[in-house]
Amino acid sequence: MNKLIVLLLFTIVCYSQTASQLGDFKYEDFETPQYCGTSCHTDFYQQWKQAMMSQAYTHHWDEIEYFKLAVPHAEKDKNVEEVKAGCNGCHSPIAYLAGDVPPPLPSANSRANESVSCDVCHTITGFAGDTPYNFNYIMKPGKVKNSTRKGEIQSPAHEIVKNEFLGTGDFCGICHNEKSPYGAWVKSTHLEWKEGPYYEQGVQCQDCHMTKGEMKSASMGATYKDTKLHLFHGAHDDWKVKGTIEVRIHPDIREVEPGEVVKLTAALFNQKTGHKFPTGSVEDRIVWLHVEAKDSNGKIYHLPVDKKGFDGEEYTIAADVLAYQDMGIALDDPNFKGVQRDAVPVGDRIFRKPYFDPQGRMTIQQWNTKSFGVDYRIGPKETKLETFTFNLPFDIAEGKVEVTAAVYYQKLITSVGEFLEVPKDEMETIKVGEHKTEFTVFY
Repeated sequence: MNKLIVLLLFTIVCYSQTASQLGDFKYEDFETPQYCGTSCHTDFYQQWKQAMMSQAYTHHWDEIEYFKLAVPHAEKDKNVEEVKAGCNGCHSPIAYLAGDVPPPLPSANSRANESVSCDVCHTITGFAGDTPYNFNYIMKPGKVKNSTRKGEIQSPAHEIVKNEFLGTGDFCGICHNEKSPYGAWVKSTHLEWKEGPYYEQGVQCQDCHMTKGEMKSASMGATYKDTKLHLFHGAHDDWKVKGTIEVRIHPDIREVEPGEVVKLTAALFNQKTGHKFPTGSVEDRIVWLHVEAKDSNGKIYHLPVDKKGFDGEEYTIAADVLAYQDMGIALDDPNFKGVQRDAVPVGDRIFRKPYFDPQGRMTIQQWNTKSFGVDYRIGPKETKLETFTFNLPFDIAEGKVEVTAAVYYQKLITSVGEFLEVPKDEMETIKVGEHKTEFTVFY
């Protein structure tokens, strides 16, 4: 009898540490967002509807990437066949858990369109293993909903269990860390946070992406001063991105003559993010520093960044080269030459981490990533210094020369977006920060 009890306890413990898997549940096991939001959690529901959580499956770029690249690639290459189902583990968890993969196209308006819904997050009890990644959530749908607080009023629709895990960065890491089929950490936002200064200070992901305000969490509930809003501001919110990097630039001399050299130093400080910038889908993102000088006659001189000489630097300076040839696999074009790697002014400094496919070619397909180049992103509270050497031409106009340093950000590289016919808003250029300085030319 004692041995049987020990065996049962062992089985229970092991089961509690097992991640939820493909086909473990049915769609009907999960409440719809409308059920949660039309009578009780009305404010949360409306906030969620405007956030990317509600569009993780239906968003135009995600749809194109999944159906135009990932699925066809997975069907042709056994090394990455798992992504056909796996992408949905985070982009449409209930479709994955229901075994509905690939799900219908968003235009079919199936329940896969619920993306990351209320019931998905509030029925996660923990994660399997030591590190949260690749949707290793432990899911227990039903009448019990997990929350970071036990309300003063009992819900008429479900039970509430206080689970502090929902308020931790580890909860976010379940989907904001990802390993490719080749074992490469293609998403590591949670790991970057955990290695950075904000984790040491006890600042959680939710403190920035679910800000607190005075409101009710449910229409019949009490008002709390620290209710966590379900806004999930992130990379698709312009005002979240703007001001992330503070930039300043100065010359080494203020008065010069034509033919002399001015050395300009730009300082870029990551003052807002608890992780590196950019983060998340780093294979898609591009952040760059553009510096130009304008003389008193209005003539503009583009200043390329000075090389530092570190390994892999060539991927951090904009060039007129092609990349992303592995898109040809999904497109059935073995001779695909690629598209422009950067599509920003040649010579500008790029803050990125290049992803490489098994053939060593730069890729925007995270599932086909086997290795990385130099990580030249800007870490939390990190300052990067970049220099620009301006050899003044002999015909430069006399008077003030205004120098502008601007940091720009795009969610998706223009050349890739245009090639795949992605809507233009995904390629929008956002000015993150800008600073101007000047010096004077005397004859």
